[in-house]
Amino acid sequence: MKRENRRLLLIESLFAICRALPKKDIIFTNTKVIRIMRKNGSVLAFAFMLICLLSTHLVHAQPISVGAEQINEYLPVIKDKKVALVVNQTSMVKNSHLVDTLKSLKVQIKTIFAPEHGFRGTADAGEHVKNDIDTKTGIPLISLYGNNKKPTPSQLKNIDVIIFDIQDVGARFYTYISTMHYVMEAAAENNIKVLLLDRPNPNGHYVAGPVLDTSAVKSFVGMHPVPVVHGMTIGEYAQMLNGEGWLAKGVKCDIAIIPCKGYTHNSIYAPPVKPSPNLPNLRAIYLYPTLCLFEGTVISVGRGTDAPFQITGNPYLEGFGYTFTPMSRLGAKSPLWEGKTCYGIDYSSYPEEDFRYVGFDISFLIEYYKKYKGSEPFFNNFFKNLAGNNRLLHQIEDGMPYYEIMATWQDKINEFKVVRKKYLLYTDFE
Repeated sequence: MKRENRRLLLIESLFAICRALPKKDIIFTNTKVIRIMRKNGSVLAFAFMLICLLSTHLVHAQPISVGAEQINEYLPVIKDKKVALVVNQTSMVKNSHLVDTLKSLKVQIKTIFAPEHGFRGTADAGEHVKNDIDTKTGIPLISLYGNNKKPTPSQLKNIDVIIFDIQDVGARFYTYISTMHYVMEAAAENNIKVLLLDRPNPNGHYVAGPVLDTSAVKSFVGMHPVPVVHGMTIGEYAQMLNGEGWLAKGVKCDIAIIPCKGYTHNSIYAPPVKPSPNLPNLRAIYLYPTLCLFEGTVISVGRGTDAPFQITGNPYLEGFGYTFTPMSRLGAKSPLWEGKTCYGIDYSSYPEEDFRYVGFDISFLIEYYKKYKGSEPFFNNFFKNLAGNNRLLHQIEDGMPYYEIMATWQDKINEFKVVRKKYLLYTDFE
């Protein structure tokens, strides 16, 4: 038996042991990763430790090469074509930006479209980004955020190919997949080919969270019936948008995907450039799916500090000794509770890899809800958009335990995983 198969067999055996333990002691996530919820037994602790240790040996053994680096695969497609790019600061070909790489190869770049946070990735979440000219190349920049989320026919006039190359982090409310939806839709409506240069998903090793209820909630932070953590690369997600008929009127985009090399859904991948201003490292990226729900509450996620999405708190919490004070800075103008001392939890001192195995965990949210003593309502209207339904807020307010809440998601998650499997480009975690 091969070494990797022996490891897999041992891990499955450990999972079988843990499955026999009471539900109140552990949560079985959809990733086959187990999180300890109670310190009540050395067997569970030992099994969990071995799972984490052995799982690290199942990640990629060869370097990962992103789609943008496969130049020989896509250069023939864009030769002598008028090209528009949908890119940001993550669109790198090793040490060169894709724009500069293609310019050096004499590609005719006519327009650069920029998503949320802008072309250079410095704008705040939700901040309006103006159209401009790239000072280095003189190419027109058009924002696809704010009132102009979808390229217009006039903006696509005389364009033959659109190249999409942006690093995603695998959460439903991370808006780059919504931008991709509108780009694909506009391309289909204007008979333009899309060339998608795929990149790994740092959270591609699991699927978790409530599936968006499109009959109740639909917004730019949630457009499709997928869980909070969908476990797909942006290329796989694009195939699903096409295949499931989720573009307007069921139009199909003529899309070619340049896949990564050396990547599987078990790979550990740390983006070399931060995907957005407040996701500075892999720890923040792992915590993002869980902590972003706090953006629909009175709890700060550390915007305006040195550790965004690695600390959480509020001025009116009881029982927390850690403190921080958000202050306005680049990428976090006028952060929540600016200048106020917040009490909460610091996750930044823990190793990044610890949070790979935590997954999506609403017990964080429930704990804060119980301990909040402020006069302002804990939840705001944005929460339902992030949760993807009207139900989660009421479940928490009614005092339902986290494991019972998570159990209500399982049927829809299982249905989604069947759909997801049709569009995978890489070896899956299951």
